[in-house]
Amino acid sequence: MKQLLNRLRVAALALCVGALPAAFAQPKPAAPLTAVDAEAFIDGLMPSALRAARVPGAVVVIVKDGQPLLQKGYGLADWDKNIPVDPHKTLFRPGSVSKLFTWTAVMQLVEQGKLDLDADLNKYLDFSIPGRNGKALTLRHVMTHTTGFEETARDLLTYDSAGPDLGKVLKAYIPPYVYDPGTTPGYSNYATSLAGYIVQRVSGKSFDDYMDQNVFGPLGMKQSTFRQPLPEALKGQMSQGYMSWDDKPKGFEVISMPPAGSMSAPGADMGRFMLAFLQQGTLDGVQILKPETVKLMHTQLTRPLPGLSGIGLGFYEQNINGHRVLAHGGDTVLFHSDLLLFVDDGIGLYVSVNAAGHERQGAWLRDKLFESFADRYLPDPRPATKPEVDEATAKQHAQQMAGNYRNTRREDSTWLSVLQLLSPVKVQALEDGRLSIELAGSRSNYREVKPYFWEEEHGKRRLQAVVENGKVKHWGLEPYVFAFIFEPVPFMASTTVLVLMGGAIATLLLTTLLWPIAAVLRRRHHVAVPPPRQVTWVRGASVGVMVALGLWGVVVSLLESLGDTTLLLPLAQLALALSAIGGLVVSGLHARSVLKVGDQWSKALAIVWVLAFAILLIVSLNHHLISFNQWY
Repeated sequence: MKQLLNRLRVAALALCVGALPAAFAQPKPAAPLTAVDAEAFIDGLMPSALRAARVPGAVVVIVKDGQPLLQKGYGLADWDKNIPVDPHKTLFRPGSVSKLFTWTAVMQLVEQGKLDLDADLNKYLDFSIPGRNGKALTLRHVMTHTTGFEETARDLLTYDSAGPDLGKVLKAYIPPYVYDPGTTPGYSNYATSLAGYIVQRVSGKSFDDYMDQNVFGPLGMKQSTFRQPLPEALKGQMSQGYMSWDDKPKGFEVISMPPAGSMSAPGADMGRFMLAFLQQGTLDGVQILKPETVKLMHTQLTRPLPGLSGIGLGFYEQNINGHRVLAHGGDTVLFHSDLLLFVDDGIGLYVSVNAAGHERQGAWLRDKLFESFADRYLPDPRPATKPEVDEATAKQHAQQMAGNYRNTRREDSTWLSVLQLLSPVKVQALEDGRLSIELAGSRSNYREVKPYFWEEEHGKRRLQAVVENGKVKHWGLEPYVFAFIFEPVPFMASTTVLVLMGGAIATLLLTTLLWPIAAVLRRRHHVAVPPPRQVTWVRGASVGVMVALGLWGVVVSLLESLGDTTLLLPLAQLALALSAIGGLVVSGLHARSVLKVGDQWSKALAIVWVLAFAILLIVSLNHHLISFNQWY
């Protein structure tokens, strides 16, 4: 289930640094960013980092002052065939970095007066997206990830399949709202794909053709494409994708919502895109966007919390060392990428790896490369922040923060809401007033420097909370705050409910296991009187619950391996419904009989059975393990 949670969350939540080279963790003095120094620096980091992470290959591109400074491949594009990564030819999958290209297309049409960022986007669709509480959905909501949509995951990615029909995919399932549009961050691949579909409809061209003719072509990105599968001319240039170099390649990842992440590109092409945005929309005399449009995308910020970084129109802030950075990361299952623009310094950095790596260290390598690059070439001149909060206040605020939280990029109406119950984010108050937070297996400590504002110790992340009437309403953490914030878990996703659910399952499991033992003991001791029929029914229902939970286990394993759950999902839902409802009925009938004539132990067991089935049923209904909904 942890692997499933990691796959469903595109934005990375951990920095696995323990096995990375020591150079990644050590601050460097300021150095002039020259081609010679940059190559020596990156050469000193990447090979050992790839070995430690067990990642076959990577590409790194640095641009500066209107020119490529470094374009270099590291390791192998194909582990078995020993093919090296070529930064000019080898195609990587930048995942959600693709969204920046979709936003570029949207803003081109805004410039032409064909799209309005603040109009009801139903104006541009051939199907209807409902609003919520009188608020219509707009392209501005889409580009700032404030649509309020639930997350979607089903069939988002498959291997070596046919290219999807974008309109058909979008019409098949419209995710419900969790929040009103424009109120709360919640990263959405579906919403981005709506924008791509609008580009397709308004331009009169297929999305792929539009991107080729209006973005890739003008920028000279001759080997980049959104097309799935790849055109024949490019297939031989595609890097294999791996979980780690110990595993076989898994095939070409097909994204069911292409505008959200289906792009394939070599590093050199990504460098050209960075140069265009660092030069106000122009490259080699060709203009893809007006300077005022680029400025608007970079400076019109939406901030989920006032003291933390925000998101522009598509680009999100990832500021570091006092320098403004506009960026976008991207994760498929196999490829992990970051594109970062130091917009005031005229510098761009792009990195992509072709494997998640051992314990996902490949995915996190790019984060440490970014920090190491900034510390070497753009160190922070500012003194350490002096706390404005005394120790007693810090302890009080830490105690207010302590607890379990869920994030606003989630599913509430499908069975994946169970992740809120199984994997909450835990905030711990330390004795000295610091906070300790574990995200995806990585723990960090934070010290309060201003009221309800914390800075990471030995790191660069900042955290801010909104507290009303002494209770935490929500809090955000950089750099993820643009994509989601955290809220206290409701009771039905609390640890109390998890313990109750665990107790219910344990009770029914023991009932199942003890049934044949009881039969053997009766036979051995020549007990001729069989157990009451209703007890047998309760035991049968308990077996049914175990079978249903086993089916759910298979569903989860299929989802983790990107298998087809079409048959097993409804079967698991039906099996759990029949066994839980049937068990509650028969245990209730048994309890009614036993409470009249049974002994103390029989009465206690009967009540425990009723409670076990009741808890199982209530929690399963609340988290949609019993449901007719096949989407997630």
